[in-house]
Amino acid sequence: MARGVRKSIEEKIADKQEIIDALEIRVLKEKEELQALLNEQRMARLEILEELIDNSNLSIEEVTQILRQHMEEGDEAEV
Repeated sequence: MARGVRKSIEEKIADKQEIIDALEIRVLKEKEELQALLNEQRMARLEILEELIDNSNLSIEEVTQILRQHMEEGDEAEV
């Protein structure tokens, strides 16, 4: 059976390089999309936190102090 014309090694290398280049571009685009989703998630969490703070009738400083105390208590419990 005839196989047709075989590609030279140079053509095979060029083909593989094209595939790799295309994949690298795809990976960059996917990373950009992932970063956008992570930013969206972060903003949603911040909005929830902001709403919680607003509903608590506490100042940012008071909330910060409460969280610091909570974190310190958690560190002490681990020891």
